[in-house]
Amino acid sequence: MNTYTYRRPGERGGWETDVLVVGGGPVGMALALDLAHRGVDFTLIEAGEGIPADPRITTVGPRAMEMFRRWGMSGTLRGAGWPDDHCLDVAWVTAVAGHEIHRLPFGTVADRPLPGHTPEPEAICPQHWMAPLLLDRLGHYPDGPVRTRCRLLGIVPEPGGVTATVARADGSRSEVRARYLVGCDGAGSSVRKICGIDVPELHPPRVLRNILFRAPELPRLLGPRAPLLYFLVSPTGLRYPLRAIDGRGTYRLTAPATGEPAQAVVRRAVGLDTPLTVEADGAWHLTHRVADRYRSGRVFLTGDAAHTLSPSGGFGMSTGVCDAADLGWKLAAALAGWAGPGLLDSYETERRPVAVAGVAEANANLLRTQDRRLSPALLDDNPVGERARKALRRELATSDVGREFDHPEMHFAYRYVSPVIAAELPADRAGAADSADCADSAALSGSGLNASTLPGVRAPHAWLEPGRSTLDLYGREFVLLSFAEPAGGGGGDRSDAGGGGAAGEPYGLARAFAERRVPLHVVRCTVPEIARRYEQPYVLVRPDGHVAWRGTRQPRDPLALVDLVRGAGR
Repeated sequence: MNTYTYRRPGERGGWETDVLVVGGGPVGMALALDLAHRGVDFTLIEAGEGIPADPRITTVGPRAMEMFRRWGMSGTLRGAGWPDDHCLDVAWVTAVAGHEIHRLPFGTVADRPLPGHTPEPEAICPQHWMAPLLLDRLGHYPDGPVRTRCRLLGIVPEPGGVTATVARADGSRSEVRARYLVGCDGAGSSVRKICGIDVPELHPPRVLRNILFRAPELPRLLGPRAPLLYFLVSPTGLRYPLRAIDGRGTYRLTAPATGEPAQAVVRRAVGLDTPLTVEADGAWHLTHRVADRYRSGRVFLTGDAAHTLSPSGGFGMSTGVCDAADLGWKLAAALAGWAGPGLLDSYETERRPVAVAGVAEANANLLRTQDRRLSPALLDDNPVGERARKALRRELATSDVGREFDHPEMHFAYRYVSPVIAAELPADRAGAADSADCADSAALSGSGLNASTLPGVRAPHAWLEPGRSTLDLYGREFVLLSFAEPAGGGGGDRSDAGGGGAAGEPYGLARAFAERRVPLHVVRCTVPEIARRYEQPYVLVRPDGHVAWRGTRQPRDPLALVDLVRGAGR
């Protein structure tokens, strides 16, 4: 349930807010949803209308969908309009109507099995569908905190906050006083530039072209096996995806940025005589960049303002949404007064290495595509052409192309290592999954996927009952899961916290949280399968769903642990 109640501010040339969110793309909206979920007063400003004219992002990754589940939006995004019976396969082809070389089967939304590691598989929800749904949930000014056609002009740091100058579409200006400001304003971020934060290239940039087109007869002509994504492997220069946008005849083709007319490029990619209309055609810059810093005083960067990734792998939006989930609860803690001085600093410590790892993986996927040699004979309808296609089929089957489309470790198996996560010595891991001890946030081995509670990882998903996941326990406060047998035996499934102090009771830790005014919910669980997956008798999970600490018994110094996880540790 959303606890946020919008309070319309007075105008008179300006207003005050606790958090000013700059940028109304998916990441800005995600941060707004998280702040609303926590009852934080905020305003979101967006320079445009808030609804993009073209799809841009089309798939919402599974970890991002877990966040939208927390905010009560996952079902809404799934129901936005994608046909449940549309094939989700990926096929490598010389053209849509040409030779099919290789195919990865993914079924349909209706018949694919639910993965064991998440309650929320990825969803097809293009950005021009998503944006109005998120805007409707948050509310547009004057009925909500989202103000469109408002552009940031400047930021002035002041004691206890910042003052931002905002220009409206009518030319008027306002001064907005905020305790914190978050730049979610994309790759060309004004916030980042104002703060003087550098964002170096990690790999060479490229210029590509997106062509959005309608071909209303194409779905019927292609039939039910038409995949979600055609990966072109044509020696004519087309080697990027052509994907269905709405499942009803709208497509997007990515191609090299050349002067060739869009209609001709699309005709070459489709290879079929069918009516089609080009609706948009524009060049874009593919970059791999990560900002040197994610924070400047009371100003923070998230999403593309902090990092840009190749779309190869689909990590970009998910990385940004998880930025928002990490920062949102820490801002709420700072505003509530229980955050220590190191909590907000841990945002960069935890999230920047994830972006660096994502950039490396996305670039590897891109290079696999760009470095692939495509024989001119691929187009030939003769034995030479068949041999060329068979050779490429073998190469695709053995070069791990599937990791670009199904690599859950990149979404789930990274681990935060930061001063607000309790360190764990090897001797403390008795009976736990053998996961790599990372020096920073990076992907674990596959054995760590949803199978470890090593401090810093995402707490595992398991079904408590039909439709209710362990992930549904997390989001508002710290949660202490207790699998220990209570003193005297006979404990059942219940939630409690209070006095006491027996070896099986988590009351000492609960008292320490209460003394520091840090919200904590204690959940006792006796489901054997969940106990095995969570590995230790006590597991402390943060509001963002990552494990902060675990142990075989209560900590010797509960106050020291609470201070550590709230950013006030020594």
